[in-house]
Amino acid sequence: MSRETIYASSVEYFLSPIGPLLEDESITEVMVNGFDQIYIERRGKIERTDAQFDSEDALISAIHNIAQWVGREIDPQRPILDARLPNGSRVNAIVPPSARTGTYLTIRKFSKKAYTMRDLVDFGSLSPEVCEFLDICVRLRKNILISGGTGTGKTTFLGAVCESVPEDERIVVIEDTSELRLPQEHCLYLEAQQGDRQGRGKLSVRQLFINSLRMRPDRIIVGEVRSGEALDLVQSMISGHAGSLSTVHANTARDALIRMETLSLMSDIQIPVYVARAQVASAIDIVVQITRFSEDGSRKVTRVSEAFGLDDQNHYQLQDIYTSKMHGKRADGMLDISMERTGKQPTFAAEPIEAGMQDRMQHTQSLWSD
Repeated sequence: MSRETIYASSVEYFLSPIGPLLEDESITEVMVNGFDQIYIERRGKIERTDAQFDSEDALISAIHNIAQWVGREIDPQRPILDARLPNGSRVNAIVPPSARTGTYLTIRKFSKKAYTMRDLVDFGSLSPEVCEFLDICVRLRKNILISGGTGTGKTTFLGAVCESVPEDERIVVIEDTSELRLPQEHCLYLEAQQGDRQGRGKLSVRQLFINSLRMRPDRIIVGEVRSGEALDLVQSMISGHAGSLSTVHANTARDALIRMETLSLMSDIQIPVYVARAQVASAIDIVVQITRFSEDGSRKVTRVSEAFGLDDQNHYQLQDIYTSKMHGKRADGMLDISMERTGKQPTFAAEPIEAGMQDRMQHTQSLWSD
């Protein structure tokens, strides 16, 4: 029996109190707020379960076992663990004293299916026309930023959009915790690593990104921009690596650009604010806003915006290409929301026809200019 098999069996044993929840495909997140208080997210809604661990020690033992599986440590001096289960599910754990009322364990389940844009259209997350628009933008090598709050499905959407990257391109995927699975054959997956107590072996997303530029990538996909790597991503976008895609936590397209600007300033390279803003404005072409609606638990694209530089007051210039419109609730209790074209034409409206993409235009013909 291999070492990996032994560890996988050990993790499964220690997590057996929540094993049925992890196996249930309708559950997307398992949230342990203490050994006897366990919640789940199912179809976008949170509910409490009857599951529980035998004791606080049993929960702590399970977390230590996960840490051992990934070669990391968690204790009161290092109270946070970011890891993944053998099946790929993402794990975050926090122990006392940082977790004030107990030990917290959150598991974002790893989907066995890599969703496509067609799947998201079938789910009602976006319209066929928006799907086609984004497909053309990816093929035009536009830099796309996917924006949304926690739990809105940004990573799932990113993986689906990446389906449009041509098969003959070399793709480098960089993530803090590996989640993306792309259908293309020529993909290289890089994952950040935590160091030991002396910091040995630590590899940040930023270090991986800098290294990826030496790997002759055609596309660079960053799972989520969280820190100073934003500056490196932005600079690569404007210096020969067009067509990059990433996600960021923000509630509007403008907030997404401002957050990229702020994260760029967190780099150890000191640059003036106006330089960071100018670079973000030059780098990002499209911002896709995703929203999770608590009323029915659905996740939908609510806005697709084009970013095109700065105005005379040094403010980001944005124009909405598609926006969502609420029509109330359907008979089944789900929200009735449609994506509608604003009438604005992208500044790059001539490019798809110049690139000979007419055969890809079934819904968006009138959006592009001859």
